[in-house]
Amino acid sequence: MDSENLVENIKPEEQNEDNNDDDFSIDFTTSSAISSIGLKFLVLYIPIFWFSGLVVATFWYGYAADTTDWIIKLLFLPLFVISLMFLFIFTSFFFTKLLLILINLMCVPKEGIFRIDTKDPNFEFWKLRIEIKKIVLWLLRNCPLPWLDVVAFRWFGVKMDFSSHLNDAWVDCEFIEFGNNITVGQGAVLMSSMVVGNYLIIKKITLDDFSLIGGQSTIAPGTHFGKDTVLGAVSVTTLNQRLEDGWIYSGIPARKLKPNKYAEERKSTIHKIDVDEGEKVEVEYDINIDEKKKISKEGI
Repeated sequence: MDSENLVENIKPEEQNEDNNDDDFSIDFTTSSAISSIGLKFLVLYIPIFWFSGLVVATFWYGYAADTTDWIIKLLFLPLFVISLMFLFIFTSFFFTKLLLILINLMCVPKEGIFRIDTKDPNFEFWKLRIEIKKIVLWLLRNCPLPWLDVVAFRWFGVKMDFSSHLNDAWVDCEFIEFGNNITVGQGAVLMSSMVVGNYLIIKKITLDDFSLIGGQSTIAPGTHFGKDTVLGAVSVTTLNQRLEDGWIYSGIPARKLKPNKYAEERKSTIHKIDVDEGEKVEVEYDINIDEKKKISKEGI
């Protein structure tokens, strides 16, 4: 994304009078790679891990202190250790959520464009929220249970259900709304926030029903995917870009490529051609159409 496209996509009322092209001259980075996040935020991990460790230690003490039936307890020791691992993760998740509630009461998250070279509380608290969420999301996303990351994103503020799939993709955990049956390819990045030059930009990303994002793609803040929209692999959207319903997009920046023919409603008639006889035969079939998609197309 170049500086000209970025400035064009920012509404006039969102630009400060003293802004110039040089302010937007630096390429955007993901929120997980902001170098200005200091060690002061990492100190918050200490109470989260401390209280989580106390809970785990309490269960371990109760298990080890009881010496009766030690043979059975020894046989189930691996299962108990795995249970303690999940207990530590979920308690860390719980205490992180409590801490985030307190932080959001001090400074409510909001969309907008904020300067990062001033003591703007929106920028400081954004860094704080991102850093606190990051460690717990890393723990949950590396668990063997694939649906745990959906639970984490939902609890942290992403609107999504279990019909959507994040295949090792990175998704910012605020100001993102998923429709039904969203697929995000491996290595894709959805950024509702990014830093460009001297500015932090926070804009909501919306994905309507049955959208698909190809692997290694980058979604900029403010992007809106229409229903049945497909973005090809290794593509990049621009700030506030709107992708129309039922189209395939691709490229850097993403451009309209062709209609998504798979988004069209299927017919129950299939044309078969007999190569030997050179005849075309029409055969009626009961095609299994996704009920959610059928309802969505009927507008119910």
